[in-house]
Amino acid sequence: MRIPVFIAVSLLFIGQAFAQKKESVQSKKNMRKEQDQYTFHLSDKVSRQKVKFKNRYGIELSGDLYLPKNPQTKLLPALAVSGPFGAVKEQSSGLYANQMAERGYVVLAFDPSYTGESGGEPRNIASSDINTEDFSGAVDYLGLQKNVDRNKIGIIGICGFGGFALNAVSIDKRVKAVATTSMYDIPRVASKGYYDKLNLEERTKIVEQMSLQRWKDAEAGRSEYGNCPNPDTIKGDEPQFIKDYYDYYKTERGFHKRSINSNAAWTKTNGFSLMNMPILNYIKEISPRPILIIAGENAHSRYFSEDIYKVAAEPKELLIIADAVHVDLYDKLEKIPFDKLDTFFRNNLK
Repeated sequence: MRIPVFIAVSLLFIGQAFAQKKESVQSKKNMRKEQDQYTFHLSDKVSRQKVKFKNRYGIELSGDLYLPKNPQTKLLPALAVSGPFGAVKEQSSGLYANQMAERGYVVLAFDPSYTGESGGEPRNIASSDINTEDFSGAVDYLGLQKNVDRNKIGIIGICGFGGFALNAVSIDKRVKAVATTSMYDIPRVASKGYYDKLNLEERTKIVEQMSLQRWKDAEAGRSEYGNCPNPDTIKGDEPQFIKDYYDYYKTERGFHKRSINSNAAWTKTNGFSLMNMPILNYIKEISPRPILIIAGENAHSRYFSEDIYKVAAEPKELLIIADAVHVDLYDKLEKIPFDKLDTFFRNNLK
């Protein structure tokens, strides 16, 4: 499936393809009136507590620590999880943390720098480097917990944070295993478009627009924002993946007021780092630590997972989930292979 380049650009950075409708947006806000409401139910086998920790740049990150109520051992294996790109910990990453804590792990789901409840100004910007570092900051925190075996720490990255997770593990040798679901290489799609179809002329135009936007931001003394990455309403003739994103982020299913993809926007210069600083150049250096890559059979993003699987070194595994689209692996419990994730980490966090 070939996806128009302008859709990729507008969804990730410029945000000009769709107009928001105030009344409809407000109705979505009313879906979750509680500031901390989650898009899933906390397991009665798990406890959750809010935590704060800093990354190497001194940015304070906000996380939720999920703990099994009846641990089998004094020292437990631990996981750090984040994503999707533009989401918050009360959405998919928290659901993953909840499920894995049920299976005996200490799990930290966190908001990346500049988003959600985490620190950093201006709000809603992304960085190839800082978002990679966020995972290592989470590993720092987990390794200091008295109930965590710091020699048994793994990472799960969802969507765009699948790419950042792999990038983090390639440099952070403390992490013993890494899994991704519905993985995106955000810097790749930012700089090259979907399926690498962005040509030099198109890329140059985008970079020129961002460069001129910096003058506007400098003169105003603040960042200017585009529109929400996802449309507030759909007509029905959009590409299927846009309908899928709408179904998750803009409905009761997955809406959250702090989520950029639900209710906010990236800065208009958000692509500056992402388009100029690729990740995954050193993915082979994850070896001999294992990689598990999970993607939906019908996901528009499937090619990211398949491409990474081809270049990664052994040990590695690619698992394709039948009849699944990209967002199915955000929250569909019947499709996300949590037992497989448990087996993978239990066998490899040694």
